[in-house]
Amino acid sequence: MKPPAFAYHRARSVDDAVAALAGGDAKVLAGGQSLVPILNMRLAAPAALVDINGLADELGWIEVADGRVRVGALARHTQTYHSTVAAAAQPLLAQATGQVAHPTIRNRGTTVGSIVHADPAAELPAVLLLCDGELELRSATGSRTVAAAELFLGPLECALRADELAVAATFAAAPARTGTAWVEVSRRAGDYALAGLGMAVTLAEDGTVERARAAYISVGSTPVLVDLTEAVGGTPDWRAAGEYAASMVDPEADIHASAEYRRHLVAVLTARAGAQAHTRAGEAL
Repeated sequence: MKPPAFAYHRARSVDDAVAALAGGDAKVLAGGQSLVPILNMRLAAPAALVDINGLADELGWIEVADGRVRVGALARHTQTYHSTVAAAAQPLLAQATGQVAHPTIRNRGTTVGSIVHADPAAELPAVLLLCDGELELRSATGSRTVAAAELFLGPLECALRADELAVAATFAAAPARTGTAWVEVSRRAGDYALAGLGMAVTLAEDGTVERARAAYISVGSTPVLVDLTEAVGGTPDWRAAGEYAASMVDPEADIHASAEYRRHLVAVLTARAGAQAHTRAGEAL
């Protein structure tokens, strides 16, 4: 299929891009790995596309400062995956990004674009939620920051306004004595996960579990964040944590998996991710 007709604007700067978006009937073209198929299936028919691919100097960076990893809107998945400074500050970024689709998709797709797309089966929205992240937005009238907890409104729907450009996403660095893990199950490598999660486990100085949280994909209309600290206990009991997590999600059945199977996967994968993250946290003591 072919997309509906649209005007094309190649942005010369961030200011130029937000000016082109001011009318509210345009879409931003960055990686295009989600946008182009949507256009071709005619699920969207914007009057214009605003291409920001020429703005790598302004938006194609990754930096770590003040305890946060900041990823510009044109940083590709593969750039995030291979960033040593990002991985040192927040290992979950690389762990999750390595599971995004296929290398060809990761070479073109962008980390911020995946977040804005707000697919509940995608890895990066859940990482942003688990890492107490924020999305930095800019429009012709000003700038604002939206916390991940307030960003995702529903399937493929986020709080980004039509006249706004997402310029960066920020992720909190992992606290001391913290281990992370990303696990998911899909029918084939590169497919959307039937269920998956990111886990962060922080240990107290005596080695007991001080905090355990997980963010889940493919089990709700948005990423689902669950605090597992009490369910785990100090011991810890990751099987009990998995059972608790399964009781906290409300997945829907579709042609790929039943709701019961997805809930089962949540229990199994939580125990698996918890054990991995706990081991890594112990190595950081």
